[in-house]
Amino acid sequence: MSAVEIKALIVDDSVVYRSQIRSALEALSNVRIVGTAANGLLALKQMEQQKPDLVILDLEMPEMDGLTTLREIRKNNQQAKVLVFSSLSRRGAEITLDALRFGASDFVTKPGSEITLKEDAATSVLTPIEKIKALLKEKIEALFKVEDSEKKISLKDSASIDRIPTFPPLIWDLFKPSIIVIGSSTGGPSLLEKIFSQIKKDISVPILVTQHMPPVFTATLAERIQALSGISTHEAAQGMKIENGHIYIAKGDYHLRIQKKDHGLYCQLDQDQQVHSVRPAVDHLFTTAAELFPKQCLGFVLTGMGYDGRDGAIQIKKSGGAMAIQSEETCTVFGMPGAVKSVGAYDRIFSPDEIIKTINEKA
Repeated sequence: MSAVEIKALIVDDSVVYRSQIRSALEALSNVRIVGTAANGLLALKQMEQQKPDLVILDLEMPEMDGLTTLREIRKNNQQAKVLVFSSLSRRGAEITLDALRFGASDFVTKPGSEITLKEDAATSVLTPIEKIKALLKEKIEALFKVEDSEKKISLKDSASIDRIPTFPPLIWDLFKPSIIVIGSSTGGPSLLEKIFSQIKKDISVPILVTQHMPPVFTATLAERIQALSGISTHEAAQGMKIENGHIYIAKGDYHLRIQKKDHGLYCQLDQDQQVHSVRPAVDHLFTTAAELFPKQCLGFVLTGMGYDGRDGAIQIKKSGGAMAIQSEETCTVFGMPGAVKSVGAYDRIFSPDEIIKTINEKA
């Protein structure tokens, strides 16, 4: 047994899910399953005893549901990372966004049924494993050896940027955008709610957001942002006109681009292939914004795993626009902002409060 290990607790009322998640985690070196529980009450008892680093938590359970369990975990100042499982439904989306606000680190949607899980177990557990690696990155880097194949993929991805490009000079204080674009992933939903709950209601430019989320969830996120901000907020739809003073959220499983026609701007949605394994992709939104608004586009890359947003940020900077990234210490995962930082395609590094202040000053 290694002296250093990641302790995991699995909480789900489904025997099938517990079994599949256990099998997936046990395949990872240095991960030890310290317990399983069928409801929140049993989970809290085990947490007191085992003090796990990671909790895989179902949101819909008998006795004590996942949301109540999560609140109790955070009330007791538990520092464990919590990955919640949610159903792909309107109710599931609402509960999941509440869970993220109450301290969950990230979420994964469950397949439609246990039968589906049994038929496609490998695919069902792949996403949570990747999210777990991102959430526990610092500890995992010390524990896991990167396989040669993974190294080749990473090197190939990084090699697409041969050198740090040079960008047109920008005077930040004098920069005034005609459009604001935001990209985010892991940790993004609760941060977006915080940002939009504190920005001014009389914004004078459109704000477009690509958040990595599945269908249904993006519609719910748009409704919550509108309720929090008092600003007209829409889940983007094909052909929807983009207007000043409105917020647009990319639709789950659809890339969002900006199209200009008849002297107006419109949302263009498509299901082209994934970019960096995601759809919607931040890169598509950023690239079209840069093309249509040279020297007038302000972009933000917030918390998230992966590289999405890096290439789009380069295009915004090449077009004379402004870019800011979220500070590492305030990110749930520094992957996306870190990728932008690594190629120098940014002007400022901001905390969430500084992002809010900047939007209020420049929108």
